[in-house]
Amino acid sequence: MKPQTIEPFLQYLETERNASPHTCQNYRFDLKQFFGFLGHDQPPRVAPLDVRRFVGHLMTSGVSRRTVARRLSCLRSFFRFLCREGQLADNPAAVIPTPRLERRLPMFLDESQVQRLLDAPPVRHWRGLRDRALLETLYSTGMRISELTGLNTDEVDAISGCVVVRGKGKKERLCPIGRTALRAIQRYLAKRPATRLRSPRALFISQKLTRLTVRQADRLIRGYVRQVGLPATISPHSLRHSFATHLLEHGADLRSVQELLGHASLSTTQIYTHVTAQRLKKIYDQAHPRAR
Repeated sequence: MKPQTIEPFLQYLETERNASPHTCQNYRFDLKQFFGFLGHDQPPRVAPLDVRRFVGHLMTSGVSRRTVARRLSCLRSFFRFLCREGQLADNPAAVIPTPRLERRLPMFLDESQVQRLLDAPPVRHWRGLRDRALLETLYSTGMRISELTGLNTDEVDAISGCVVVRGKGKKERLCPIGRTALRAIQRYLAKRPATRLRSPRALFISQKLTRLTVRQADRLIRGYVRQVGLPATISPHSLRHSFATHLLEHGADLRSVQELLGHASLSTTQIYTHVTAQRLKKIYDQAHPRAR
């Protein structure tokens, strides 16, 4: 696809929609794939039938429904932008229905499993203290791994017990953090190198004294998951799911959990009610003498 067609759209996403570089990169790939499928790069020649054919091609190629939905969303946004700019009269992707998505329940840990994971990092050196603080912070706040690695030291307020979190779309939110996590952070900061820091503002740094990346954090967490014998399917995001599930199990209301997670829509948070209901049913079946 011609750069002069796609670049203004990507710039619009970044400046007006606050889209992340990762989102822009995905949209660039999706658009190139779409116009490569059509065999031309002329948006005015695109008809709804072309979009429907592309969606059908993706579905028969074994692409997941979630990926198909994302690519269709990209096309809708792109053509909507061209309509706004006066380059198109109608959005050819607007009439194409989104594939029904499979509802996958999130993977989460019970409280004893979380405790085993949090206790796994050694505390003999600063890197082990960092890993302990990282895990405690993830579980205490429920933030995403990308939000965690983006934290700066001056965004953690021990007095108020809150951290400033930059979420999707560069939106900021205040997130409470527990005393246990704060103590773990303080112990880590007291022992980590104080000089030669290449990322002095970063809260979590790597062995090379640069900001810890998402990939590095993901790798070290999965290492502790294996170390304590938890299922291989457990990921850093599982601590976020565990955070939400445990809050609801201990009486938190859904709206509060939505705000803590930074979800724009309550419907996104409602999946955790299915998790807790399913777990309660399992407990009932095991404990009630006339459940069967």
